[in-house]
Amino acid sequence: MIDASMSVWTPSGPQRAATRLVGFLEDLKARGVVPSDVADSHELQQWSVDNLESFWAEIWRAADVMADGPGTAERPWSDVLVNGDVMCPPHQDADGWHGPRWFTDTRINFAEHLLRRRDDSPALVSWNEHGAQRRISYAELAVLVAQCAAALKAEGVGVGDRVAGWLPNIPEAVVVMLAAASLGATWSSCSPDFGTKGVLDRFGQIAPKVLVAADAYWYAGKRVDCLARLREIVDALPGVGATWVVPYVDATPACDGIRGAVSFSKVLERHAATREPTFVRLPFDHPLYILYSSGTTGMPKCLVHGAGGTLLQHWKELALHTDVQAGDVLFYFTTCGWMMWNWLVSGLALGATVVLYDGAPLAPDPAILWRMAEAERVQVFGTSAKYLAMLEKEGVRPLDIADISALRAVLSTGSPLAAHSYDFVRGAIGDSVRLSSISGGTDIVSCFALGDPTSAVYRGELQMRGLGMAVEVFGDDEKPVRGEPGELVCTRPFPSMPVAFWNDPTGAIYRGAYFEHIPGVWRHGDWAEITDHDGLIIHGRSDATLNPGGVRIGTAEIYRQVEQIPEVLESLVVEQTLGAVGGTDSRIVLFVRMREGHALTDALRDVIRRRIREFTSPHHVPRVIVAVADIPRTISGKITELAVREVIHGRPVKNVDALANPRALELYRNLPELASP
Repeated sequence: MIDASMSVWTPSGPQRAATRLVGFLEDLKARGVVPSDVADSHELQQWSVDNLESFWAEIWRAADVMADGPGTAERPWSDVLVNGDVMCPPHQDADGWHGPRWFTDTRINFAEHLLRRRDDSPALVSWNEHGAQRRISYAELAVLVAQCAAALKAEGVGVGDRVAGWLPNIPEAVVVMLAAASLGATWSSCSPDFGTKGVLDRFGQIAPKVLVAADAYWYAGKRVDCLARLREIVDALPGVGATWVVPYVDATPACDGIRGAVSFSKVLERHAATREPTFVRLPFDHPLYILYSSGTTGMPKCLVHGAGGTLLQHWKELALHTDVQAGDVLFYFTTCGWMMWNWLVSGLALGATVVLYDGAPLAPDPAILWRMAEAERVQVFGTSAKYLAMLEKEGVRPLDIADISALRAVLSTGSPLAAHSYDFVRGAIGDSVRLSSISGGTDIVSCFALGDPTSAVYRGELQMRGLGMAVEVFGDDEKPVRGEPGELVCTRPFPSMPVAFWNDPTGAIYRGAYFEHIPGVWRHGDWAEITDHDGLIIHGRSDATLNPGGVRIGTAEIYRQVEQIPEVLESLVVEQTLGAVGGTDSRIVLFVRMREGHALTDALRDVIRRRIREFTSPHHVPRVIVAVADIPRTISGKITELAVREVIHGRPVKNVDALANPRALELYRNLPELASP
C-alpha cells in the first residue's frame, strides 16, 4: 500500500500567499462571493461544486474573457448553465436542446485570447534533439497567424471547416491551429509517428479541407521521412483541397506526386502583407478541437471540444492549480497527438512562454530535456510518469547535470505516478520543487484531479480534485466512498465536457462512452480512491482492474512494487481466465521487461512475489511471471493491458494501428507458460 503519511513538499507561508489560487480566494471573500470562513483550497473546491454557476462566472471574470452577448460587458450571457441538473450528452432534436449548455448567447474567439499579448516577449521557444531551433515573440506570432489565416481563407476555409495537422511538435502546429481558430474553423492534429492507417482512421472521419504536414522529423538520432506516407494520406482524403508541407528537415522538400502540395514557407510569403489577425466570435460551445480516443478497441472516437469550455478549463488549471504567471516559462513533453499539447499551448492565454520539444525524451542523451530547462530557465516542467521512472531506473539525477534552479514545479500525467517517484523527484530534482501528479484525459481535454500550490504534496497522491469538478469515487452500490477504491465519476456538469462526438447527432455514442454504466453520472473509467488528505490515488483503469477471488485490484498497485526492483525495466499485468470461455477461475499474469544484462530467474520471481505480497496483499501476487522483450503501447505512450489481455485469450485486437509497436503483441501469443494448468 502507499505510505502517504509524510509530505514530500509543503509551501512556505510567503509561497502560499503569493499564489494565484490564494489571490483568487481572497478576492472572492472580499467581494462577498464566498463565505469568509472558506479557509483553504479544499473548502473552496467544495464551494465551487456546490455553487457551479457562481464559480464558473468567477473564472470567466478572473480570466478576463472577451465576448459579445446580450448582457453587460462583464456578464454578456443569458445563463451561465442551462439544464445543469442533467448529466447527459448535449444534443438537439425536435424537442429542443438536451443536456448541459454553458454561457448561452455569448460569442467568443479562442485564438483572440491566446494572442492577446503583442509585445516582444517570447511566446514560443522550439527545441529538438539538435538543441534550440527558434524563438518567436508574441508580436511575431500574431503576424504569422494573420498570414496563415489569410492563406486558409484563400483556400475557402471558414466557420466549421476542419483543418488538420500531421505534424511534429513545432511552432507551425501552433500557428496553423491559432489561424484556424481565428476563422472559426476546427483544428485536429496527429503526430507523425502515426502510420498511414492511423491517420486515415482519424482524419478520414472528419474530412479536413486543408492538411498540414512536415517533410520529415528526427527521433532518437534518426531521420524519419513523412512524404511517402503523406502521398498515401492525401490520396485517401479527397476532400483535402490544399496540402501545406513544412520544410522542417530539408529546405526544399521533394513534394512531387502529392496533390495540392505547396511549401508552408511559400504559403506565408503569398500573404506577407497581412499583419494583423482578425477574430470571428462564435457561440461559447463552437467546435474548436477534434481529439481522438486511443482506438485500441475499435475505430477512434472523435471528441469535439468547444472553444469556451476549453478556454475556461485550461485557464483555471494553469492559473490556479499550476500557478502559471505571465512571463513564466512553461514546458510539457508531448506530441501533437496527445491532449497535453492542447493544454500546453493554452499557456499563451496567460502570457507565458511556451517551450516546444520535438524528439525522443532521452536522446541524444538523458540530459537533453534538462539542458533545455537550464537554457530556457523553465519554471514548470511537465512530463509523464514513465519518463520519471526511467530517469530513476537509469540513475539520471537532473540536479547533477543541469542548473535547474528556476524550476518551481514538475507535473506528471499519462499513467499513475508511483510513490517512489515522489521520493526520486525530491532527491534528484529538488526538495523545493512541487511535484503535481495530474489526471484527466482526451475525453475532457483537461483534468479531474490536479496540483495545489497552496498545500502539501503527499507520496503517491494527486493533491486535489479540480475546482468546479464534482468528482467522487463510487463503491459497488454506486454511492460515494472514501478510503477505499472505486469508480471515479463526475456527478455534475463541467464546461469542458465534449460538446459532441463527430457523426453522432443523437448523442448515442457519447452516451454509451460515459453515461450508460451509471445513469446520469459521468463514469470516467479510472479506478481511484479519495484519501484522508482529500487527495486522490489512481489505481489504474477500471476496465483493466484485476479481480482474482472476487477482490478487485488496480494494476498500478502491482506496477508500483515491481518497477522498484532494479533488474526490471517495466512491467504489464493482466488477469487470465482459465478453462472454457466464460469460466470463473482466473489468475494474475505478470509480464516483465528486463534491464539489459539481466535475466528472469526463479530466484528473481520469488523476489517479485515476496515484494508484492509484503507491500500489497496476497491477492496481488501473480501466479505466472513471464519475461518479454517489449511491452505494447499506444502512440501516446500508454501501456495497453487490454490488447495483451485479448491476445492471451486468443481474441482479435480490433485496431492494432492505434499502437506504436503493434509487433510486440506477437510476443504474447500462444505462450506455453500461459497454457491452462
